[in-house]
Amino acid sequence: MGTYDRVNALVLGAGVSGRWAVRLLLARGGRVTVVDESDARDEGLGVRANWKGALPDEAFDVCVASPGFALSHPWIVECAGRGLPVISELALGADYWRGSILAVTGSKGKSSLVKFCADTLNRCAVAAAPAGNYGVPLCQLVMERPEVAWAVVEVSSFQMEHSPLFHPHIAVLLNVQPDHLDRHADFAAYKRLKLRMFANLGEADYALLPSGLDDEGLLPARVLCHRFGTDAASAWRYAGEAVSGPSGVRVACAGTWFGNAVLGPAAAAGAAALVRAGLTAAQVRAGLEAFEPLAHRMQVLGIDARGVAWVDDSKATSLSATAAALRMAGRPVRLIAGGVLKEEDLFFLKEVLSATTKKVYLIGQCAGRMADAWAAAVPCEICGTVERAVSAAAQEAQRGETVLLSPGTSSFDQFQGYRERGERFAQLVRAVAGL
Repeated sequence: MGTYDRVNALVLGAGVSGRWAVRLLLARGGRVTVVDESDARDEGLGVRANWKGALPDEAFDVCVASPGFALSHPWIVECAGRGLPVISELALGADYWRGSILAVTGSKGKSSLVKFCADTLNRCAVAAAPAGNYGVPLCQLVMERPEVAWAVVEVSSFQMEHSPLFHPHIAVLLNVQPDHLDRHADFAAYKRLKLRMFANLGEADYALLPSGLDDEGLLPARVLCHRFGTDAASAWRYAGEAVSGPSGVRVACAGTWFGNAVLGPAAAAGAAALVRAGLTAAQVRAGLEAFEPLAHRMQVLGIDARGVAWVDDSKATSLSATAAALRMAGRPVRLIAGGVLKEEDLFFLKEVLSATTKKVYLIGQCAGRMADAWAAAVPCEICGTVERAVSAAAQEAQRGETVLLSPGTSSFDQFQGYRERGERFAQLVRAVAGL
């Protein structure tokens, strides 16, 4: 029996996660009504549907809300007024998941760490599957692969708004930097949502937090918590191109995608989580060596005949992610940035721009604001579109330099998402650089 067997459920949103929530609820004997904001009708759900309408006036037992529905959304506010419990698809899936959960949250790098952990477990014949924000909805995993030992789940702050009872067995907070402040009240609220993922951990569970982060007393005292980072106080430390951990554990990272000061802390967190899950240091090292990074995350498209490297980091949708990309580049950079800003402080990037960047080619809605903020530190050219930016950078780049798309913003002024933006950049690079 599960908590949500045979309930009368309201599901908000008929996207991928909403549809799998519907399927799981129906499979557990539930009665389901879907309300969606879309004009398009889809009769394939097999449930009562109310498209772009008001919430039905009836007594539901639970509401399952898709991540796009913020706490301030009128439908969520109405549910609260009715006293109707609101949960996420993630929370619904977790209630029925019978395997273990390794959960990863943070501001950047989550998907890569989830992929690394899931890939490495599978390499060692420990069945694992990525789920949540990266991979498949957890409800889908419950229904299609219930035999899997580990669900490696990427958890967003949006999901945690409606997941107060979510209980992973290994929980990793990779980093916390300003992001999604267009959704959350402020940085403090965003950080508290990240830490909420740890609220239900018990004595048998394991928490991993970055060194120096104040957990604000939100971490249960009974939980084993290790810190990771680059400082000597970290239980899991990246230094000298290797991760060292308790009991003499050592994992070499040299020559791997994680073998640098920017991604080294993520390697430390991943090694700690995997060792806790039962792997050896040698198995973790083999996973590092075999890891293939995701597209649009510091993805080297190639080096052209003139010796100019072209790198797609379209997934960098925050300025802190752009700062990390600039530090990782290792060569003088010609940066393509811009789009729709999600944060207000542009000036903190000036120091790293001054140290790494030859010129910035600005695109999208915030190009003028970025130019105003950065022009004193680095030459800036307002190009408007990625087409013009690639053309200008191709004409000016010199041997030994890198042309880096790392926008620091969302893409929704000109693209459907970061993937479309990165794919367009790659097409343009192939045309102008002959790659």
